[in-house]
Amino acid sequence: MERFAAPPAEQAPSYKPIPATTSQLTFRDRLVHWRARFGMGRMHFRVAPGLHRLGAPDGTSPVFVSANYRLSFDALRTSLSGMDAWILVLDTKGVNVWCAASKGTFGTDELVRCIAETGLADRLQHRRIIVPQLGAPGVAGRQVRERTGFSVVWGPVEGRDIPAFLQAGLKATPAMRSKHFPLVERIKVTPIELEQAVLPLALVLALIAATMLVGGSPVTGSAFLRKAGPVVAAVLAGAFMTPILLPWIPFRALAAKGALVGVFCSAFTCLALGLKWPASLGWILLPTALASFLAMNFTGATTFSNPSGVRKELRYAIPAQIATAVAGLVLVFLL
Repeated sequence: MERFAAPPAEQAPSYKPIPATTSQLTFRDRLVHWRARFGMGRMHFRVAPGLHRLGAPDGTSPVFVSANYRLSFDALRTSLSGMDAWILVLDTKGVNVWCAASKGTFGTDELVRCIAETGLADRLQHRRIIVPQLGAPGVAGRQVRERTGFSVVWGPVEGRDIPAFLQAGLKATPAMRSKHFPLVERIKVTPIELEQAVLPLALVLALIAATMLVGGSPVTGSAFLRKAGPVVAAVLAGAFMTPILLPWIPFRALAAKGALVGVFCSAFTCLALGLKWPASLGWILLPTALASFLAMNFTGATTFSNPSGVRKELRYAIPAQIATAVAGLVLVFLL
């Protein structure tokens, strides 16, 4: 095995102190996770970029790469329980590995910069770094080796597989290369989807109230509910029910999935509230457009999509959503 000797201490350049971390989550850590799930200052939950040490790592210890999004960093360190390891944290602007790789912040240049800035080559007797597989869209392993001398080893998708991955000599089984998205995980990400829907919902409800006032209709509780009910149902359809029912809804595009669920939910709500046809048509089209848009926003929470697929979906979905919403608004005013 190729080995590299670190220079004597007196010759080693000066680097920043390496912060220590543990594999145990504190109550404060769990509180931060809860706040992040509900979007409460989520983009401020960042870890300092650079090198971190877990346990008492030395020149032979493995190096794992992570994003500086707090939940990504914590997911990695908790999977390394009982190990001595280095964690190289890239500055992804507080974005998780999967999304940052698509945006380019979890990328080749940032990885190369971080390796050089932390003096990683001077600390190790090997030249291997373990990069999460979900970061592959942003990292070119060959370029990293040419520019730094470090070989990129693609780690397993799930952090819980890391111990078995290390025991197998950094070899991943086919199961380790697969990402499943079970119901429990989908439920965990729905709070942030609902939080992001609050502003669109508030704007639509305000518009409904304004149209009632302009039209001379009394803004009573029952009258407002008859008009706002389908919209609230659409928000739940796009931001909650679509993620929950994701594998069982026809179509691949999230915009189409959300539209389908939105049609059913808004139509059912119109029937429950006693809205008659064709007056209810506008209150079906407008919520359907909203549900489709909110469901499409779920792209950032699932590996069902890829960057090229998302761009293609946006090209046809956004115009269709706008046209549907406008048609719904026109019908609401005319019928």
